Amino acid sequence: MDLAPDLDLAAEWRTRLRAEADGYARLALENIAREFPAYMLVAMDRPGDAPHRPRDWMPAFYGSLDWHSCVEMHWVLVRLLKVAGDAVPSDEIRAALNARLTEDALLGEADFIRANGRSERPYGWGWALTLAHELETWDDPDARRWAAVIRPLAHSVDGEFLDWLPRATYPVRYGVHANSAFGLSLALPYGRLGGSGRSDLAEAIERTARRWYLADTGYPGGWEPSGQDFLSAALTEAELMAQLLPADEFPGWLGAFLPGIAEGEPASLFTPAVVSDSSDGQIAHLHGLNLSRAWCWRRLAEALPPADPRVPPCLAAMRRHAGASLSHVTGDDYMVTHWLAAYAVLLMS
Repeated sequence: MDLAPDLDLAAEWRTRLRAEADGYARLALENIAREFPAYMLVAMDRPGDAPHRPRDWMPAFYGSLDWHSCVEMHWVLVRLLKVAGDAVPSDEIRAALNARLTEDALLGEADFIRANGRSERPYGWGWALTLAHELETWDDPDARRWAAVIRPLAHSVDGEFLDWLPRATYPVRYGVHANSAFGLSLALPYGRLGGSGRSDLAEAIERTARRWYLADTGYPGGWEPSGQDFLSAALTEAELMAQLLPADEFPGWLGAFLPGIAEGEPASLFTPAVVSDSSDGQIAHLHGLNLSRAWCWRRLAEALPPADPRVPPCLAAMRRHAGASLSHVTGDDYMVTHWLAAYAVLLMS
């Protein structure tokens, strides 16, 4: 999968994304329209509280097996339109987004978060704000309209964050949906947009992340992975701190947190996970671990000074992990294909 060595990293991945964009977009279109099978985690206080079908409860994000995966697929479509619009079926994507990102549907989604939002904390919250950020930062007539209708949902989500973060004494440090660092990393760019209370969110994320992570040293990355991880607890924390710390402070923090990077240690963080059964929804998570690790390794390489001796090992790890799972984004079992494109697009763009 390596391209010519004289291409810079961003150009390399842009080229790869354009080559894959049409397939990813068509997969995402299929996913957001597929209501069943469905996985719903709904709290019930009394008989009759559960919806009859997903779209009764989630009028925009009812497809792609579960709520957060459907939000991810909408982000994939918006992101591909934004960065590779001439390489994807643009008219078809815009029509699909127009049908789902409506005022009534997004008000319903805001109600869903207020009523049952803790089931999506913080992973689904972060992806919802990532989608909102993508729309808010795109100067496109359709995007401006979609950004306006998604604001009630984003407002509900940032309210949930602001309620939760002061009460969260400890972070969650494992590799699935409750992982704290990844959810905060996804939400932070939206908070940094400023205005409409968003600056409060950014300040809360930065304050909480420093409280949780600033003093971390000697992280036991060698204990990873667990059997159903799709995130690296070590690397997602490092990626978040790369966003938060000044450029002259981050290299030292990373050296104390993961001191063996220059020597390729711990070896398990540099070694792609083996996925034995893509049809098992939990084991299939490990494809996501490979691609989310690749994204984190890329982010760390870009955050370090160019001459830092840790950059080449980071880039080599990025390539190994990407090579292990990119071919599974399309054409694999639905337990993989209903969500993995989000991590491929995250890595490439």
